[in-house]
Amino acid sequence: MEKDLERSLELISRGAVEIIDEEELSRKLKRSIETGLPLKVKTGFDPTAPDLHLGHTVLIQKMKHFQELGHQVIFLIGDFTGLIGDPTGKSETRPPLTPAQVQENAATYKEQIFKILDPEKTQVVFNSTWMNRVSSMDMIRLCAKYTVARMLERDDFKKRFHSQRPIAIHEFIYPLIQGYDSVALQADIELGGTDQKFNLLVGRHIQKEYGQEPQVVLTMPLLEGLDGVNKMSKSLGNYVGITEPPASMYGKLMSISDELMFRYYELLSTLTLEEIERMRDEMEAGTLHPKEVKSRLAMELVERFHGAKAAKKAREGFEAQFVQGKVPDNIPEYELSGDMDRTSLFLPKVFKDAGLVKSTSEARRLIKQGAVSVDGSKVASEEISIPEQGVVCKIGKRRYLKII
Repeated sequence: MEKDLERSLELISRGAVEIIDEEELSRKLKRSIETGLPLKVKTGFDPTAPDLHLGHTVLIQKMKHFQELGHQVIFLIGDFTGLIGDPTGKSETRPPLTPAQVQENAATYKEQIFKILDPEKTQVVFNSTWMNRVSSMDMIRLCAKYTVARMLERDDFKKRFHSQRPIAIHEFIYPLIQGYDSVALQADIELGGTDQKFNLLVGRHIQKEYGQEPQVVLTMPLLEGLDGVNKMSKSLGNYVGITEPPASMYGKLMSISDELMFRYYELLSTLTLEEIERMRDEMEAGTLHPKEVKSRLAMELVERFHGAKAAKKAREGFEAQFVQGKVPDNIPEYELSGDMDRTSLFLPKVFKDAGLVKSTSEARRLIKQGAVSVDGSKVASEEISIPEQGVVCKIGKRRYLKII
């Protein structure tokens, strides 16, 4: 039993930032091994956007670890709390989603998580199932189990309070409902990002108030985006979406730094820590090229979400484009209208209209920096002549456009 416990603790703690508390976790695991009863492991996601990115999968990968150890994984979709809006990290009240948006996003979540989790061993639940049955009196009793003073200890609430920015009452209710979810599910363990620590601890308190054994809290780091600085976020544009095309996913992963690459390995890969450390040693010794290490990671993640055939094709396309200098297949096309002057075409407007840049000023800056080429030759002029057969433009390292 000691070996099983040791193996469980090692896998569960991989990549974790904090476990509250480790002694409780050991006791729960030991009891599970002795009785043969799996632990209930809960992770909640509010369906605030239709697509997940690799940052979200850090938690899902940890859920997979618990599945491998034989525990019951509960993927909680917060369709009820999604109508409130999680105030975590927000400097102002977050606009709630509509019921239609929540249902649409929730449906795509269910499709995406099974790229990682075993559907036969995953319980997908919606917190509206029990919250829709909670009466007004029940909600008042729930609110009575936590104080405003404790709620204002939360960092984002504290900052907003001191800067005299509004805090709506329903935002205080959000962590209470998240805690009540743990009561309804009788959760043994709850996973969340480091930004969710306050909410997770509220869950421990609420469970005690309802006479349950408090859940163990396990926080995972917020995955840095491609820039290696900020957390992965669609709004920052530094993300890798798990539904985006294989070639795009592969190319983005090949662009990360060597340092960030090993962080991705630890948090996202199925390789053991020993295998990852061996690769690091070989790379530092000069017997393994960093590009090959990065390619293995990109291949593993593309294969996970798109299959082995797509991963192989993505790698071949990347090699052809960036190593052999070939133009990739299926690049977007921009067809000139009849009234456009082909002898002096203004490139910045074309790039903006085609969606390759956000503004003409960005395109002009790229041209000035020498980051734009036409048919393989760098251009310094913002206006070019277009021959009958058209031209292929390259912007930066990965953006292409065929003007026809």
